[in-house]
Amino acid sequence: MHNFKELIVWKKARVLVKEVYKISDLLPDTEKYGLKSQIQRSVVSIPANIAEGCGRKTDSEMNRFLDISNGSSYELETLLTLCIDLEFINKMDCEVAMNLNEEVQRMIRSLKQNFN
Repeated sequence: MHNFKELIVWKKARVLVKEVYKISDLLPDTEKYGLKSQIQRSVVSIPANIAEGCGRKTDSEMNRFLDISNGSSYELETLLTLCIDLEFINKMDCEVAMNLNEEVQRMIRSLKQNFN
C-alpha cells in the first residue's frame, strides 16, 4: 500500500478540483444536471482514484486505478472543450485548469512507470 497523501500528483489533482469547480460555476443554470455535474464528477474522480489505487494491495491494482484516473482526466479535458465549443465559457476561463490537467496527466503517466 502507498500513502496517497504524500503524492504530489494527488495534491496537484486536488488543486485542479478547486479550479474546475470555479469554472463550473460559470456554466448556465440549465447545465446544472448536465455538463456541470459531469465535469465535477470527472474532476473529483482524478484524485479519488489515485487515493483508491494507493489503498490496494498490488501494483497492478494501483496501475489500474491510475488508468481510471487518467481516463477521467481526458474526460475532463473533453468536457471543458465542449463547454468552450458551446460558448458556455471562454478559453481564457479554462486556461489554468487545462494546463493543470495536462500536468496531472503527465504526472500520472510518470507514476504509472513505477508500477509496471
